[in-house]
Amino acid sequence: MTSLTTHRRSFIKWLTAAPVLATIAGRELSNKLSAAVGKSTANVYERIGVRPFINARGTWTYLSGSLELPEVRTAMEAASQQFVDMFELQRAAGKRLAEISGAESGMVTSGAAGAMAAATAACIAGKDQARIWQLPDTTGLKNEVIMLGGRSPFDSAIRLAGAKLVMASSQGDLDGAITDKTAMVYTTWRDERLGKALAITKNKGVPLLLDDAAGIPPIENLSRYAKAGADLYCFSGGKGLRGPQCSGLLLGRKDLIEAALANCSPWEGAVCRAMKVGKEEIIGLLAAVEAWSRIDLNKLNDEWAKRVRRIAKLVEIVPGVTSDIKIPTDGNSYPTLTVHWDEKQFGLTVEDCDRQLRASNPRIEVLTSSNPSLLSVIHEGGPKEQAVGRRPNQLQIVSMTLQEGEDLLVGQRLRDILRNARKNAGR
Repeated sequence: MTSLTTHRRSFIKWLTAAPVLATIAGRELSNKLSAAVGKSTANVYERIGVRPFINARGTWTYLSGSLELPEVRTAMEAASQQFVDMFELQRAAGKRLAEISGAESGMVTSGAAGAMAAATAACIAGKDQARIWQLPDTTGLKNEVIMLGGRSPFDSAIRLAGAKLVMASSQGDLDGAITDKTAMVYTTWRDERLGKALAITKNKGVPLLLDDAAGIPPIENLSRYAKAGADLYCFSGGKGLRGPQCSGLLLGRKDLIEAALANCSPWEGAVCRAMKVGKEEIIGLLAAVEAWSRIDLNKLNDEWAKRVRRIAKLVEIVPGVTSDIKIPTDGNSYPTLTVHWDEKQFGLTVEDCDRQLRASNPRIEVLTSSNPSLLSVIHEGGPKEQAVGRRPNQLQIVSMTLQEGEDLLVGQRLRDILRNARKNAGR
């Protein structure tokens, strides 16, 4: 009876996956016909020895972020055709960002890390040109930045402006950490703790910077933090926004945005002069923000979910493999597939599977606990967070960065790796 039940379940999985398998067969035939008539695409990366890949890992900077929206590419090409005054352009962009977000003002930065540096310089030096020129030497200036919730791998962007970091691991530590040397409070808290922290910082007259680099979509976060009363808040432009990879957004109080602009390019002598953004990035990111105000996120999530469901159907053909699909709530909020198998029974670890996918043709990148771009000496968070053990390593597939048809390639290759491992283990 057990054997019969197992065969019945296996048959049902094959039956469920049949439409996906039929699609794969059709695409393979189409690819062969295309090759037969001499169709090919020149690849600018392969020409210099760089190997592109199918991105099932998500919008990681070391993997070149995301792919720009068509509207962004069009806007950047148009922006590249004329000269403009960069002071005028940033002011005009700030006005438009204010209209869309509800914040008092905004600016385009060189990524979310660039926004962190500009915000720090603004809170330390303000618009005083002598102080701006003095940075990163903060002698005689308010120069402490409280890291509410602990350190971040990106806090070098704060330190390079001359700030000294002060740790406040919990809500209860914040009040006592603020002194007459405090220039700014930095946090990534986006839940109910944000409102409580703002009540303290506003009472003390200290600005708070909220970092939500991966917080769009949903686009509603653009106005959410303005309504919450955040003094400053920032996003990456090259992640979910699908704007230029080397862009970011800093929004908030008008006086602080003006100070941030005074500490940035094109000002010669400003500490953030090196974090230049061009006219193409500014116009391109505006185009991304405006495009997202028209995008139906529910429709996108449905399409993204279909992609990972097709992968799930393919891998679950292999006995002993299960999966689940969830949308994370702490940033990078896209339908994400987690694939499960018994590593000991299959004789295949998550790391082994990851390596085989990367060695595939085409190369496939998936999400695991590894982070090749993280300095090995970095420890995030406060003492309590560091004491908590790491979550078990698992293989995940992020839907948002998959292009049409790539889900079938990923599912097929992952299925083959798991099936071969199971077979070699004598299962």
